[in-house]
Amino acid sequence: MQDLLWHDYLIFISFIGSIAGLWLIFDRKQTQVDEVEETERSLLMMSFAYWIVYCVAVGVQKFDLPEWDILLTSLQLTAAISYFLTFCCVLILPLHRFSLRQVE
Repeated sequence: MQDLLWHDYLIFISFIGSIAGLWLIFDRKQTQVDEVEETERSLLMMSFAYWIVYCVAVGVQKFDLPEWDILLTSLQLTAAISYFLTFCCVLILPLHRFSLRQVE
């Protein structure tokens, strides 16, 4: 039970961190940037957004919901898909940088 409590705190802190990361990355000025920087920015924004969806899906699962099996199943699928999408975005970012170095 105690490990579950620490996991909940960790999820909540990472949720707040992801919101802060999106806020820091979001550029209100529309300046000319090259395609490489825009791709890296998009990958970072997607990874933070997917992680926020994961945290929300895991958090909603903690509530004592009525006997709605379809809702619980859809929350579990949403959490799994957003977890894997976050992993893919985090993995693609260094691979994208590595591919740019190979071209040069």
